[in-house]
Amino acid sequence: MDAERLGWLLDRQDILDCLTRFSRGMDRFDRELVLSAFHPDAVIAAGDFVGGPADLYDWASAMHEKGQVATHHNLLNNTCEIDGETAHSETYYLFVGRNRDETNWMAGGRYIDRLQRVDGVWRITLRTNVIEWSGMVPTLPIPFADVPDMHGIGTPSRSKGDPSYQRPLLVRRRSGNSPVTEAVSEHTAEKAVDQVGNHVKRR
Repeated sequence: MDAERLGWLLDRQDILDCLTRFSRGMDRFDRELVLSAFHPDAVIAAGDFVGGPADLYDWASAMHEKGQVATHHNLLNNTCEIDGETAHSETYYLFVGRNRDETNWMAGGRYIDRLQRVDGVWRITLRTNVIEWSGMVPTLPIPFADVPDMHGIGTPSRSKGDPSYQRPLLVRRRSGNSPVTEAVSEHTAEKAVDQVGNHVKRR
């Protein structure tokens, strides 16, 4: 592989990592991680918001705190044109939110970004959020929610207390007196399937 091709691939990965920092940071309410995806003077247009990275985080986190107990900013197809120290990127996304009223909200769209590489680091300098569809998803029981030690490795949270921040990550779950296991019992799996099936029949 020639050096130019390798350099392009490394730039692509750095850009994808930058985009992911924003998504993960919003889902975990990690202000520092969100801001690391943007240059300080970046401009972002999202919904009725137009402004800089710090104000974006305050606006978006307050909105999601009020409306949802959990969110997933999933990143999908990405195209990227790199021209020296500047890149233009389009990323399809799928947003899913578990609302405080126990409904589920989905929306899809695209992040259209201009990025700049400064001191060897790619960050977003301009972003527009194009929302193209939205809808509600039927609420079903969360699988395995009744397993007593389901959160033995830590309870999912929108903070740095989330298990994904554990270093090193450890599995502390046990099945009775048996050694630590990552498996779930067949009985528990069947029970979860039955819960979902009964819910569908009632609808």
